[in-house]
Amino acid sequence: MKPSLAELGADLLTTSPRQRRLALVRPYLGMVAFATAAWMGWWWVTPVIMFGIFVSVVTVTHDVVHRAIGLSARRSEWALFALGLVLLESGHAYRATHLQHHRLFPHEDDPEGYPANLSAFGALAYGPVFLARLWWWAWRRAPRDRGWLAVEGAAPFAAVAAGIALWPATPAVLWYVLMAIAGSWVYPLLTVHLPHRHYGDDPLDQTRTLRGRVIPAVFLELTYHLEHHLYPQVPSHHLARLSRRLDPFLTRSGVVPRRVI
Repeated sequence: MKPSLAELGADLLTTSPRQRRLALVRPYLGMVAFATAAWMGWWWVTPVIMFGIFVSVVTVTHDVVHRAIGLSARRSEWALFALGLVLLESGHAYRATHLQHHRLFPHEDDPEGYPANLSAFGALAYGPVFLARLWWWAWRRAPRDRGWLAVEGAAPFAAVAAGIALWPATPAVLWYVLMAIAGSWVYPLLTVHLPHRHYGDDPLDQTRTLRGRVIPAVFLELTYHLEHHLYPQVPSHHLARLSRRLDPFLTRSGVVPRRVI
């Protein structure tokens, strides 16, 4: 049996006001950096900035979905909306499908987990329809969120139209929009297939954990996927600490973390 959070330490559930503010503002700092780079004509650096925006949005939205950083219910709703719009995605669709993923994986009624059953190429090819499938599942299963879902679902189309309209003034808007949309196409491969492929029946065999200093830091601790599935209420900024405290249990259970730089 896995250790309880009380045994591992209640400090794993804490989020300071500074940590909360940093997590919530980081995506918008990325947008400012993107706009600055575009204004300076440094187009070569915009994909790197966009990568940072993706990581920061996915990390904080993950924490908001699990109510892990201390936001009230009302603020969580607005955070899902505002953070999703940064990447032209539906935060409310993500919440509905991600919580279903935690409840049921592996299961045929887990739309987020579906790419785990595909080949790597199949997961990559599934990318262009992945978010649309999640949105449609949420529309059918979460009727109370349909107001949010309707606005969030319209956002990519409105953004493309705005980018085209503003093209004579600046190509930056359309370039941002296209990178945000195309960037989401790797979600099935990177966030589902690779962490979950060859999954087993036991929770300890259903996903993986990557340990290291550089890669986990670059991905803001998203590489600790096993730890997150075992303790989803632990915020991302404590996952590295959680992993160290879990090591004796994982060793006894025969789990071998994968080492990266």
